[in-house]
Amino acid sequence: MQEQLFSKRNCEISLEEIFRAYFDCRKNKRNKKDSIKFELNFESEVIRLWNEINSRSYEISPLDVFVIKRPVKREIFAAKFRDRIVHHFIINKINYLFEKEFIFDTYSCRKGKGTHFGIRRINKFIRQCSHNYKKECWVLKLDIKGFFMHINKGILLSKINQFIIEKYKEKDVDNILWLCQKTINNNPKNNCKFKSFKKEWVSLPKSKSLFFSPDNTGLPVGNYTNQIFANFYLNSLDHFIKSKIRFRYYGRYVDDLVLIDNDKEKLKESIVLIQDFLSKNLKLTINPRKIYFQQYFKGVEFLGCYILPYRIYISKRAKGSFFNSIQKHNNVLERNKKPKEEEIDLFRSSLNSYLGLMSHYNTKKLRNKMLSMVNKNMKLIALFSTLW
Repeated sequence: MQEQLFSKRNCEISLEEIFRAYFDCRKNKRNKKDSIKFELNFESEVIRLWNEINSRSYEISPLDVFVIKRPVKREIFAAKFRDRIVHHFIINKINYLFEKEFIFDTYSCRKGKGTHFGIRRINKFIRQCSHNYKKECWVLKLDIKGFFMHINKGILLSKINQFIIEKYKEKDVDNILWLCQKTINNNPKNNCKFKSFKKEWVSLPKSKSLFFSPDNTGLPVGNYTNQIFANFYLNSLDHFIKSKIRFRYYGRYVDDLVLIDNDKEKLKESIVLIQDFLSKNLKLTINPRKIYFQQYFKGVEFLGCYILPYRIYISKRAKGSFFNSIQKHNNVLERNKKPKEEEIDLFRSSLNSYLGLMSHYNTKKLRNKMLSMVNKNMKLIALFSTLW
């Protein structure tokens, strides 16, 4: 009996790791109603969560679902704060193993990478492949149709189970496997709470909503684990493109794929090969409306920028979204001369996001022009003056 208890304790997830996940989770979520409620008695709440995980009585709470309109219209399922702690815990435990498997040029949700890194890499690839814009080369950009909504849970779970069993050597492996299964198999539509009017879904394409996804298919956009799991789901495609059909210049951000080569026919043939691989192995398909295939000097739009020889522009969509954001908040200020703190925070966050993107490129005149359009409310002027 004592040996059984000792063995069970050795396999348990440590309380320290759950607290670490809690502190990671709360960094950017402390002003949310859900997180505030949890933090009122966070020590006992974390301990309760820890006990539930080790006893396998942990259950996932119903998710909030809403529609966002910027930068594109999208359906978001948001997990409760305690479930986000579990997401951080899972990623803290296994992400370092994923990192060893990913190719270098996968940019999404990776430390030291991201959108700006991806833009610089694709720009570098075009320059190298074209021999500093002196030799002909072609750019192929592909997009996977309704990616998150069509991820096959059975395939994903099988891949993750096999990967963890082979690579993860800690004693709590069974609990990690159980948590991954619990998270992936959870149906976000069950008892979800609508935070947007249902009419918002009318103009949302069915391929972008889990409510129209086949059974056992689709992961909610918004969950931290799902963004990492999605990277892992396409990892085999990355290796197929790099090692099997042998493209040196290739990068991916989520489901946006960019291939660059001097051989026009090889790029054309790769579309069929990639589609065949996606269909047979991952039950996915290329979006036929989003196949971009042009010579490099005509430019390529990637991650909110337009990459051309010798220069990178902010895309028209990004500029339009920035303009619309300013107009929206100006309208709020016109209606309410004393905006609420949350409105100010939202405005400041939006400004920081767009200015942060634009600051990486030669956009000083454009930034000044956009900021000159902001309502001259002294409180807001004082707030965003720190952005410089």
